[in-house]
Amino acid sequence: MAKPHEEQHLHFLCQAIDEARKCQPTPTAFCVGCVITVKWPLTSTDTILLSSGYSRELIGNTHAEANALSKARNLTKNQLQSLFPAASPAELSIDDILSHSDIYTTLEPCSVRTSGLAPCAKAIIAAKLSRCFIGVGEPDDFVKCEGAEMLKDAGIEVVWLKGHENECLTVARTGHEQH
Repeated sequence: MAKPHEEQHLHFLCQAIDEARKCQPTPTAFCVGCVITVKWPLTSTDTILLSSGYSRELIGNTHAEANALSKARNLTKNQLQSLFPAASPAELSIDDILSHSDIYTTLEPCSVRTSGLAPCAKAIIAAKLSRCFIGVGEPDDFVKCEGAEMLKDAGIEVVWLKGHENECLTVARTGHEQH
């Protein structure tokens, strides 16, 4: 039987899987989903969904984590105030909120991009997120991924969530030829 906090983590991973299912499949990239959550104020037991994203959702060959971070950074002061009604406007710095946030991703954040764009692991490190929950490691289909190691080296806690690895991989490889 899962503990309540484990159930909550699996709940957010399942939301990330739902995001991944929104991806337009392509044979040359994975379908990944991501959600960013935060407990705010920090003493709260309530977890707030800050943003979500999926691969290729935004223009420019974008990845799920980068999209979720971009959408969080684009929240207006009014949107932040509605998410955190008890907070004073002075408390609502998106950088501060992100530094206390968790990110849930169906596939290990990329450490290298064949397109030359910035990898998601670096974006997560730059945002100073506290923890990264991962559904499954990135397979070596395209590149050798070292995203989890990069995050750990930067002081971000990495948590491998167990139980949905096959589902995460199946969704990730949607649109790929079966070998």
